[in-house]
Amino acid sequence: MPGFAQTVTGLVPSSALGPTLMHEHILCDLRSPATRGETDNAQPITMQNRFEVDYFQNRNPANMYLNDGPTALRELERFKSAGGGTIVDVTCGGLSPQPRHLAELASAAQVNIVMGAGFYVDAYLPDTIRAAEIDELADMMTRQLTEGAWGTEVRAGLIGEIGCSWPLADSERRTLQAAAMVQAKTGVAITIHPGRHEDAPAEIAELLNDCGVEPTATVIGHMDRTIFDRDRLVDLLKLGFVLEWDFFGIETSQYWMGGVDLDLPTDYMRIDLIGDLMEAGYRNQIAVSQDICTRTRLASYGGHGYGHLFQHVVPLMRRRGWRESDIDQLVVQTPARLLGYRSDAGSGRKVA
Repeated sequence: MPGFAQTVTGLVPSSALGPTLMHEHILCDLRSPATRGETDNAQPITMQNRFEVDYFQNRNPANMYLNDGPTALRELERFKSAGGGTIVDVTCGGLSPQPRHLAELASAAQVNIVMGAGFYVDAYLPDTIRAAEIDELADMMTRQLTEGAWGTEVRAGLIGEIGCSWPLADSERRTLQAAAMVQAKTGVAITIHPGRHEDAPAEIAELLNDCGVEPTATVIGHMDRTIFDRDRLVDLLKLGFVLEWDFFGIETSQYWMGGVDLDLPTDYMRIDLIGDLMEAGYRNQIAVSQDICTRTRLASYGGHGYGHLFQHVVPLMRRRGWRESDIDQLVVQTPARLLGYRSDAGSGRKVA
């Protein structure tokens, strides 16, 4: 463990993070910025329509944002009861991050929350960010990590999720380049939302390699809906990148994003693929999570909640014959390595 992780309530020894979800949203707004004030198509989520709302997760605006503090607190308490220690909230610029509220929730629930810096996909960004130069973006992200994010004193603890479309927009390309600059200066990990195309991760990897990024501290997420060819996965792993399967708990093959025709895997399918890749020698380069970002995936709305990975998936791994050391690597050791980039508590902020 290299040192300390920066959480929203202060520095925590990386060895104390415990079981960790590397890609979640606790408070966020996935509605397009232009429609956030509209309620015409928002129907309350009820027992009668819950399955339909969940099956097409992005059709009902009421499902597309998480902003209720009491509900979030209940969900975090359930996460802790399930054995969870740390949640990485990758709600970055464009998705309505709420740093102070996250810090309040972390304190109340007594869990660690690590917040992401940086910016989401081009379509969610204001013109000022779209037009910003690489150095400007790098300066903004550095300050989010070292001073405080989004007008607060609450510091981010990694960069991302950096939003990428297919093909990459110019603003997204500059943000990736800026993220690589910040990583080179600070050692912080980067986590990336790739475009919805099987070639998108390779395009991102090539760009980042040209920028001198550290692949072993760079996570490319959403493998569950992006790459289904094992050779393509291995090519990225051979470059040193960390690949993330973060749709655990989504047990429907139907993918709700328009224009993308694919079959999502089940949790068992994810487990078997990840297990094969770990046995092939890539056990230190895989991350897992659930990417909860809609209400119907919360336990309060009949979903699986943040504790699913530890309550249900880990037992499935054991039933599949996984070694405890491999489970620990996946949910404890790799997250601790990625998040523990601070070498000391030199800022003077409280160390948990």
